[in-house]
Amino acid sequence: MGEMIKIGMADLKVCTAPNVLTTLGLGSCVGIVLYDSFSKTAGMVHVMLPDSTKIKNSENAAKFADTGIDALILRLAAIGANRSRLIAKIAGGAQMFAFTSDNDMLRIGERNTEASKLKLQSLGIHIVAEDTGLNYGRTLEFYPETGELYIKSVGRPLKIM
Repeated sequence: MGEMIKIGMADLKVCTAPNVLTTLGLGSCVGIVLYDSFSKTAGMVHVMLPDSTKIKNSENAAKFADTGIDALILRLAAIGANRSRLIAKIAGGAQMFAFTSDNDMLRIGERNTEASKLKLQSLGIHIVAEDTGLNYGRTLEFYPETGELYIKSVGRPLKIM
């Protein structure tokens, strides 16, 4: 087993097998994994907000779904991933509070998920697995060696996608 590479909030990292990518405690944030199974290269971004164009202080690309995915693709290409082979797995985007609302600020998890999906779709990157929404946090581990995404949540069985 390789090194466990931690991705913080509004952060992104790339690696090759046998290293493993992990991000802890995704609530309304979305974790997006891009993966090239041929070169066993992978990247993960921990997105906090859907859209960089709506925020003045937006120089951290990894914070936003739109710019984070673009930045991740560039980093992956730099370590040998082939853009045309990339597939995506996404998780997170929970509604962490127990009320429903039309207030967009409170629907941030849903909006992060939507923005991530639209961006991937616009780039022609197929989402092969998704575990989003509901009301609980998730910790992710992605293994480029096997292409498996482990999703751990308190009080819930381990999910492998």
